[in-house]
Amino acid sequence: MSKHPVRFGVWANVHGTLASLSHPDDPVDASWPRVRDQVLLAEKLGFDTTLVAQHTMNPVGEELDQLDAWTAAAALAALTKKIEIIGAIKPSVIHPTILAKQAVGIEEISEGRFSVNVVNAWWKPDLERSGIGMLPHDERYAFGKEWLHVVAKLMSGERVTYHGRYLKLDDFGLRPAPTRRSRPTIYIGGESEPARELAAAEADVLFLNGQAPESAAAFIADVRVRPRGTRPPLRFGMSAFIVAAKTDPEAEELLEYHWQRNSADKAAQGALMERLVRQVDEESAMWKALKHRPHIGPNGGTAAGLVGSFDTVAERIVTWNRLGIETFMLGFQPLESDMTLFAAEVMPRVKRLESLAG
Repeated sequence: MSKHPVRFGVWANVHGTLASLSHPDDPVDASWPRVRDQVLLAEKLGFDTTLVAQHTMNPVGEELDQLDAWTAAAALAALTKKIEIIGAIKPSVIHPTILAKQAVGIEEISEGRFSVNVVNAWWKPDLERSGIGMLPHDERYAFGKEWLHVVAKLMSGERVTYHGRYLKLDDFGLRPAPTRRSRPTIYIGGESEPARELAAAEADVLFLNGQAPESAAAFIADVRVRPRGTRPPLRFGMSAFIVAAKTDPEAEELLEYHWQRNSADKAAQGALMERLVRQVDEESAMWKALKHRPHIGPNGGTAAGLVGSFDTVAERIVTWNRLGIETFMLGFQPLESDMTLFAAEVMPRVKRLESLAG
């Protein structure tokens, strides 16, 4: 069982929606006012963290809005008091010295509540059509390893001299250095062999995509035995989409409704979906895995199995925690109402089950 209690997070709605584009009670709205109000509500409801995903253009459709991750993260850091703000970043889009400087700044604004989520790019237009360019999959991780090694040291206030294959820094340091703790927390997302190596070498928390417990247990066991040096043991989080109701049959009816809305989207926007498939990196381990995991919601969503009555979902969350999952990054639709329902019905049940097991 995880040595850490369950933590609940919510995906910030910077894409405009976390599931269907045509849900009648959940508008496609990536505006700053909505994301701001959503995260303030999550904090009020007792959520521990929020993940602000990073894309320049919206991968679901370029005609759709996409809120910038890091300006939003800085603003959220100033407006909130307790909730952790996780800003996602693709290493190739920004130099490590600039990223580390921004991270230390947001860490100070948040008074020690900022974290960085390093993700390998999977959607090509963001990088290729902007002229930044996309390296092959394994080479992206080779670059990312150098990049994150440098970022971690700079965020810790160290002066860095580093001559690698991709990066060269000479006696470079950032001031002011972090004052709240040694550095912001580092999350990594990915399931490939290079992602596992990078997480073991540099990260504090590794995010899994939603999947079956059996595959997740094997994944966690594999990463846990990798050398960490003097670092504390790696912790784990997982993406999931919540479909919860009073009874299991009611939840299954809701899930079926989500599938119907998903089918309606595909029928209405078939060309868009076909275009998305052509625009992903086929070597991405996440994309390969998710193609074989039918799901609703972000990054595996309902494949994590958090569908059922309030009691069923709570019990499954505690079971996941026993496997080693600490942080659950959750999606909801309709967003605000289902997030509120989850906080009222499922979160207290999880705490009760944790206390009984304690």
